[in-house]
Amino acid sequence: MIRFDALALAAAMAGVSAGIAFAADTTPPEIKMPEVSVTDAKGWYVRGDVGYAVNASRNDTKFRAYDPASGDYSSSSFDSTRFGGDFSGGLGVGYQFNDLVRADVTGDFFSGDFDGRISSGSPCSGGAGGTACSTKAHSSFRAGSLMVNGYVDLGTLAGFTPYVGAGLGATRVSWSSVSALGSCVDAASGCAGAASVSARYPGDSDWRMTYALMAGVAYEVAPNIKIDLGYRFSHVAGGDMFGYSAADSAAAGTAGRDGALSRHEIRVGLRITTW
Repeated sequence: MIRFDALALAAAMAGVSAGIAFAADTTPPEIKMPEVSVTDAKGWYVRGDVGYAVNASRNDTKFRAYDPASGDYSSSSFDSTRFGGDFSGGLGVGYQFNDLVRADVTGDFFSGDFDGRISSGSPCSGGAGGTACSTKAHSSFRAGSLMVNGYVDLGTLAGFTPYVGAGLGATRVSWSSVSALGSCVDAASGCAGAASVSARYPGDSDWRMTYALMAGVAYEVAPNIKIDLGYRFSHVAGGDMFGYSAADSAAAGTAGRDGALSRHEIRVGLRITTW
């Protein structure tokens, strides 16, 4: 009886050992983890933006005049200037290199109006001696920019991605004709019967160097679609504003040059990753 129990115990132990050995030889089930590829942070995108200029100003808008009586040229600034035109729009295409760096090429368009005033101690053209002249000038302009921009995305939290950026390019500013109206101002003698004097000067167009600084935040509203809310400061170099009128061209008359244009804009845009 004791011999039988010993044999039974030995057989049981052998079975357990075999089971353990079989279990050790069995390959454990494979656990698959989702792969994260760097290509997920790459791709081409297109963008569209609209902007509102909370402040736009030009520095030191000047005009250059020729005085036939003395044969001298003089350069003076407008006594006061006002530039209107608040809205802008743009389209672009870019590439997301990784989750930190992206770049794009954009084309932007904006326009505006100009009003200026010039006061002179000399009489208006044909005015009586001893009077002065106050001239109002009005014009408008259109501008188109081509910019290359680079950005650094500062990480994403709850779908929001703040960023900073900078851009460099050129802007073509095209001025319409400048209308000027001079009115007699009382001085030593009166202006009774003095008529206003008007002149029209052809506008100029040229390319100006432009740079921009940006900061903002993007939010992913759907896969591959982001809304972009940002601030942009842009600086457009000064250039020729208007030339000599047809009547003054032989005598060199008057020409104008606008100062550098600075724009502070709030912009809203849409970025769509395409491929």
